[in-house]
Amino acid sequence: MKQTVQMDRIQEKMQPGVFTRDGFLGSDRRKLIDILIEDDEAVKRMDLTHQKIAERLIELRDAGMRGLGEFINIEPHYEVGVGSVRGKLPCPFGDPGIFPKTNITVRNTKLGREVIFTDMHIHLIDSHGFYEGKGSPFRLEPAALVEILNIQPAQE
Repeated sequence: MKQTVQMDRIQEKMQPGVFTRDGFLGSDRRKLIDILIEDDEAVKRMDLTHQKIAERLIELRDAGMRGLGEFINIEPHYEVGVGSVRGKLPCPFGDPGIFPKTNITVRNTKLGREVIFTDMHIHLIDSHGFYEGKGSPFRLEPAALVEILNIQPAQE
């Protein structure tokens, strides 16, 4: 699939200093369309959808918000902390609305691993299948998310 002019414009908005200090692409020099295709294929290989992954992120974020900024235990083996940073961000894809700078940390105590994500991540994954570029300090690897958050394919 070829990258469109519109995708070029979106990719320009993802550069460091446009919407965020570090941008959304890290050291990844590929076209945005190639990043999206590779992550989409990875998610499909796990028999999942971006929406299923986003649902789990929302579930854990919402559970963690009960902690009022402190980590709380979520069965069976998670610690979740939700914190806010001042400000909001627009979607680099041009979607309406702005997203609060909420940082969600989920620790899987059974695996001894954690993942940190934001409300913007939830939106980007759910609406665009975008996990950020390789080398980005906020890149979420789909396989790591699935493992750490124990996301299972839908049962048919």
